[in-house]
Amino acid sequence: MRVLGLMSGTSLDGIDVVLADFDRDPEDLATLRARLLHVGEEPWPETTRRALRAVLPPAPADIASWNRLHAQVGEAFADAAAWVLARHGGADLIATHGQTLHHDVRADGTVAGTLQIGDASRIAAATSTPVLHDLRAADVAAGGQGAPLVPILDQLLLGGDAGEATAVLNIGGISNLALVGTEQLIAGDLGPGNALLDAAVHAATGQDADHDAALARTGTVDAAALATLLSEPFYARPLPRSTGREHFDSGYVQRMLGAEALAALPLPDLLATLVELTAVTIADGIAGLGATRVVVSGGGIRNPLLRERLAARLAPLPLLDADDLGIPADGKEALLIALLGYLGAHGLPGTLERADGTAHTGARTPVVLGSLTPPHALRGLLREPVDTHTVEHFEIVTTPWEED
Repeated sequence: MRVLGLMSGTSLDGIDVVLADFDRDPEDLATLRARLLHVGEEPWPETTRRALRAVLPPAPADIASWNRLHAQVGEAFADAAAWVLARHGGADLIATHGQTLHHDVRADGTVAGTLQIGDASRIAAATSTPVLHDLRAADVAAGGQGAPLVPILDQLLLGGDAGEATAVLNIGGISNLALVGTEQLIAGDLGPGNALLDAAVHAATGQDADHDAALARTGTVDAAALATLLSEPFYARPLPRSTGREHFDSGYVQRMLGAEALAALPLPDLLATLVELTAVTIADGIAGLGATRVVVSGGGIRNPLLRERLAARLAPLPLLDADDLGIPADGKEALLIALLGYLGAHGLPGTLERADGTAHTGARTPVVLGSLTPPHALRGLLREPVDTHTVEHFEIVTTPWEED
């Protein structure tokens, strides 16, 4: 089954696209294999990206703006999918995460609802391909956090490595963790990854990010400001937990530090402090879990200062790139979405079951994720009874893929 996965995270860096052929190992039906045909990133239309930034909390937004963005995001995803599929002869299914606009976490840490936009009907119309979408809602309806979803990929890829308790880390706008390869699966969001850094740079300079940490490297960590930021109650919540830009928004640092204290911080010092905040909260989240290694992916690892500080905070634990283990770091989340598309199409849960029968997200039970547009689209496609066999292992076939 050929599945195209589309993913855009909270950083709005671009639309990640992975096209993969999935099949079962005929000698071990519990092993699902993926042959990667394309791994790449398509740019957001700049007007759409600006419009998305303009409605993210704490900015006010009316329902008309969200409605227009639902259509625009759908069109952007449709264009990205159509361009890749035209080069590879199509696909059986498109799976899309959409763009998160709101993730509603209650005061007690439970999730009231989650909203990802991006009109699936526009993607289906542009590509003549069925689309699986709305991947988080079913987990939230079952009492889960709806996030993170990546642990199922982490467990299938890395959980079987003998003697390795692996902390699998993704640093996007928000950082998240899955501990795999142990009897007890642990997963959840750790805190801000790039979100606060990017917001601070954008507010001060209009740029999207502090590229290569050029500004942060010239700054000094403000110990008092760091201590105040670390007093955030979210960090004391047990895993599983989730958060988003609704909480760690562009006004968050000012609310925590106060306007006067923030104004007194030179931008390089503020950025150095926020880099340290991300490194400390990640390292603290991993400490005590018994991990023997940390495998990292996501846009945040492109920040060389963050990588250095994280490595220092984690030492002596080794910090490894996902690429070094044969996992495309830049396309990992899009590969996850493609995998969830395959699982959902075959009626298989998209979350992992813990020892007590609950899901790794805290849901009452693992559930099948996603909604299908159009609803009848996969009729006749799922012919192989082998495809409904439980997936226990996942392998990436090591053949070259196209990368843009």
